[in-house]
Amino acid sequence: MGNKVCVQCRAQPVAPEWRPFCSEECKLLDLRNWVDGRYRVAGEKTTALEDDTDEHH
Repeated sequence: MGNKVCVQCRAQPVAPEWRPFCSEECKLLDLRNWVDGRYRVAGEKTTALEDDTDEHH
């Protein structure tokens, strides 16, 4: 398969224990990007009002 590089820093080889990252630091940087809202998952746009229905009460 060849040498794979870290998906975060794209400089260091992937470490098996942190796959697909090279280190815990890169793993935590990726997590921070998710928490900060820098990454987005494509989908239909909704509003909070549309999601809040009487079926759930």
